[in-house]
Amino acid sequence: MLSNHQIIAFLNDNFINTWVPNSELGRIHSLREPIAKRREREGQTFDTTHPLAQAIIKGWKTGAKKDSPVDCFVISSAFELMGRQLIHDLREDNERSESEYYLAFLKEALAGKQPGLGNIVLSHEQPSQKVLDIFRTPTAGNCQDYTVVVIDATAFENGGTLIIDFEIGREEGEAAFYLFDGDKELSATEDPPKDMLAWEWGEPGDTHQITHAFDRGQFFKLGVTGYWERDEPCINAFHAKISVNA
Repeated sequence: MLSNHQIIAFLNDNFINTWVPNSELGRIHSLREPIAKRREREGQTFDTTHPLAQAIIKGWKTGAKKDSPVDCFVISSAFELMGRQLIHDLREDNERSESEYYLAFLKEALAGKQPGLGNIVLSHEQPSQKVLDIFRTPTAGNCQDYTVVVIDATAFENGGTLIIDFEIGREEGEAAFYLFDGDKELSATEDPPKDMLAWEWGEPGDTHQITHAFDRGQFFKLGVTGYWERDEPCINAFHAKISVNA
């Protein structure tokens, strides 16, 4: 993929390219102590509080798969996460080659579409996209803490069927998935929320599907929130494939 001349030129023209091993930022638990001892022995330090390091760590927490060997992040000059792409997921798109898919990911990130971070645009040319993100259990006072995915289906002027296939991560914490019209303001105090179009609930490791027929192009909001009976907060991940069948 990175041997593609078009991608090389695009990267060199628009990005500062760098990489960091997962182990250096403490992602691999079994290597944390050996790396800490090595740094102490060699008199080296690694500041994980730096904004760049924090942006990478935030990217890991956005629904990362544990077996992903490489995560590709686009990070702004202000250290804001603009997009993420798991290298294994490049092989899952049958409509485009890996190079075409990766180049589209880079362009969408620069255009502010936040690929891999939750906000997606569906079209007749690209009727399906994937989302990797996290959800949290309610905050103090049992207020809902929604992770919101904005779905732009305005390209389907004659409507269709919105299909959301989701998988909940294997960490602790159950999740509820609520589908709303795009202009709905999600209330942190409504339980259950009002005016939802459809919803599903699941436990860690579950897979479920939400379907909703619509008759005109429009925006939708997918709100995901966690449920947990214990007092301490909990964070888990979800992976969703969102598509429109016209």
